[in-house]
Amino acid sequence: MRVLIAPDKYAGTLSASQAAAAIAEGWRRTAPRDELSLVPMADGGPGFLALLHESLGGDLHELEVSGPHGEPVAAQVLVDGKTAYVESAQAAGLHLTDGKGAEHATSYGVGQLILAARDARASKVVVGLGGSGTSDGGAGLLAVLGATADRPLDAGLIGLEGVTEVTLPEPLGLEIVIASDVDNPLTGLFGAVKVYGKQKGLAEEVMPRWDGALQDLAAATSRKIATEKGAGAAGGMGFALLLLGGKRRPGFEVVADLLGLPELASWADLVITGEGSFDPQSTAGKVPVGVARLAEQSLRPCIVLAGKASMSGRELRTLGIDAAYSLVDSVGEERALAEAYDSLAQVAARVARTWSADHRE
Repeated sequence: MRVLIAPDKYAGTLSASQAAAAIAEGWRRTAPRDELSLVPMADGGPGFLALLHESLGGDLHELEVSGPHGEPVAAQVLVDGKTAYVESAQAAGLHLTDGKGAEHATSYGVGQLILAARDARASKVVVGLGGSGTSDGGAGLLAVLGATADRPLDAGLIGLEGVTEVTLPEPLGLEIVIASDVDNPLTGLFGAVKVYGKQKGLAEEVMPRWDGALQDLAAATSRKIATEKGAGAAGGMGFALLLLGGKRRPGFEVVADLLGLPELASWADLVITGEGSFDPQSTAGKVPVGVARLAEQSLRPCIVLAGKASMSGRELRTLGIDAAYSLVDSVGEERALAEAYDSLAQVAARVARTWSADHRE
C-alpha cells in the first residue's frame, strides 16, 4: 500500500517534518511493508521558509533586520535560482511581540527582507504571510521600499492616524507573489483589526480607532485595493504588497505545487495529514483541508491525525475527509503535549490497524 504523509506543524510541539516522521514511525510498527512518502507541509506562516529550504535546497542568506518594535532580529532569505522566498513572521511575527505594544508594532523588517531578495538578484520574491504581530497595513514595509507620507509610516498603527498623502515607491523590478490563505479585506467588520487585532493585543474598545487609522491609509492610497481578498492578511501586509503589484496565491497551493503534492496524491492509495488543532477554523485555507482537497480530486481516501479534533462526521465528509483521530482523546492532553512525538507515533500505529491493507492481510 502506498501512503502519502503530508502534515502541517503541530503548533508548540512538533514541526511539520517531526510530525511526518512520527506518523511514519508509528505506521511502520503496524504495517512495515507499506511504501511511505513523507511531504511535510506549510502555508505562508511560521515554518514556511525552513520547510522550503529542507525540501528545495537553495541558498539561505542570513541577515539582521528590524523587529516589530525596532529591536534587531535574525532572519533569512531563501534563494533558489531566480526566485527568493521570504517569511514575514521572521521579522514581524507574533512571537516577537508577545501580544504587547500592538499599536506600535511595525512591518519595517519585512520590507528589509524584500530588499535583501532584490539585492540577491532574484527576479521574483514569494512572501509568506501569516503569524504576524503587526497591524500597520504594511506601512512599515512600504517605508523601507521608499514610500513617503505626511505621517510616519514606520511607527505602527498609531503613526497612521490622520494620514492624507502617501507617495508609493518606484517599481522594485521584482515579481511579487503573496503566499497567504487569508482572504479578509483591510478594514471593516472582517478587516485586519476587527478579526485579528485581539490576538495581537489590541483591546476591543479601541478597535474602531485603529480600524479608522487603516481606513485613513486606504483613503490615501487605494480604497479599491483595500477591499480585495487578502488585503487584510498579516495585519495588512497583504494590502501593501497588493499596492506594489503583488499577486496573491493561497499559501498552501504555492507550497503544494513546489513540492509536487498533486502528483503524489494521485500516486498514493491513502493520504494522511494533520495539525495541532483540527477545528472549524481549519476550513479557512489550512493545510489539512488543502491536502484533503487534493486527495479528493485524485479519488483517494484522506484521514487526519490531530492534537485535538473537533469536527463532526458531517463536517469531515463535506471536506472530503474520511476520518479524524485526536491525540488528546487517545492518550490524554497532558501526555499529548509533553510527549507529542511518541503520542503521535502511537496513534499512527493504532490507526494503521484500520487503514493499512498490509495489517489486514
